[in-house]
Amino acid sequence: MTTNHRQQSKAAQFHQLHHSGKMLVFPNIWDVLGAMLLESLQYPAVATASASIAFANGYNDGENIPFSQLLTLFTKIVDSVNIPVTADIESGYASTNKQLEENMKQLMATGIVGINIEDTDKATDALFSTEVQCDKIRLLKNVSAEMGIPLFINARTDVYIHGKEFETAESKLEETIKRGLAYKSAGADCFYPIVMRQEQDIKATVEQLQMPVNILTLPGVPELNTLSKIGVTRVSLGPSFLKIAVRAMKDMAVKLKTFEGLAEITGNEVSSDYLKSLVNK
Repeated sequence: MTTNHRQQSKAAQFHQLHHSGKMLVFPNIWDVLGAMLLESLQYPAVATASASIAFANGYNDGENIPFSQLLTLFTKIVDSVNIPVTADIESGYASTNKQLEENMKQLMATGIVGINIEDTDKATDALFSTEVQCDKIRLLKNVSAEMGIPLFINARTDVYIHGKEFETAESKLEETIKRGLAYKSAGADCFYPIVMRQEQDIKATVEQLQMPVNILTLPGVPELNTLSKIGVTRVSLGPSFLKIAVRAMKDMAVKLKTFEGLAEITGNEVSSDYLKSLVNK
């Protein structure tokens, strides 16, 4: 199978995962080893987190890591696993639609089959208008069609983060659903109302949009079983998976300063042989 056919097959597979009737949970990763780990645990796909990638490489989130470095990392992650990879590309590292088009071609050349694209203008930290964001989604769909890869677009809205003009809970929900319907019409395959956490809001969004909806794990978010019952298609951990890893490292480092923790090190079931099994599959 050619590289292009493999990418097409993975893209089709990734689309199907969002319509299987089973909620997807993505512990978003930031490196090759994390992708290999999830594949070994029979996860059906791999998703990256922009914040985790930025922090792990010494940058703040917000398109601060060089785009060229991001492309290299995505290529390595895609090449390390046989399952589909979807990438968080923030707002696309582009100040114009022409630049977004060129960037998307380079991103798809890495082998990814899905993206998160958000509606925040990085220059102002304000929301793009619905019309401007819909133009971007249509552009991405056109690039996808030209390259022959059915790119999966997870359209994120930042109404709950940067929608300062929407002051009430009701107005935030109304604007979120309005944008979701518009993004769906523009060609989005999934809708991601990031930091939405109230069960009734999530339920209303799922019911009114009638499309896959992605929810982020945050304090106050309903339990995973509840999210599944109300019809959420996809749950992301965002940078929480990295935070869990760093917490474990931090706790051990604190113990070692007082000469404690040896038993946890020597008794760790994650051995060198286990790590070798991941990279030598």
